[in-house]
Amino acid sequence: QVQLVESGGGLVQAGGSLRLSCAASGRTFSSYAMGWFRQAPGKEREFVAAISWSGSTTSYAESMKGRFTISRDNAKNTLYLQMNSLKPEDTAVYYCAGTPTYYSDSLYLRGRDYGNWGQGTQVTVSS
Repeated sequence: QVQLVESGGGLVQAGGSLRLSCAASGRTFSSYAMGWFRQAPGKEREFVAAISWSGSTTSYAESMKGRFTISRDNAKNTLYLQMNSLKPEDTAVYYCAGTPTYYSDSLYLRGRDYGNWGQGTQVTVSS
């Protein structure tokens, strides 16, 4: 099990950038596949991006491709989400999530595939 804590959210103008971080406790982070999800008020949680344990494989939701970049630093037990060209519709609470993969390069795009979640960080994009 890992504990996950997100940070880096805030208020930004449309067209701006933010980098979210997700700090993981525990020695097993490097074996976990990780993902970012978001939930806007009144909407269901949606997939944003996922990354394999090694960082060699990534996947993005269609609307985030070319704007968001997921990455990880296993030496620092940290997951990142670089968000550029932000739009008001990106406003949401962003959550990081992890699941053990025992060093397979699997990616997981569904929230139900993850057993470890952070508390979320608010991102607000003003127009």
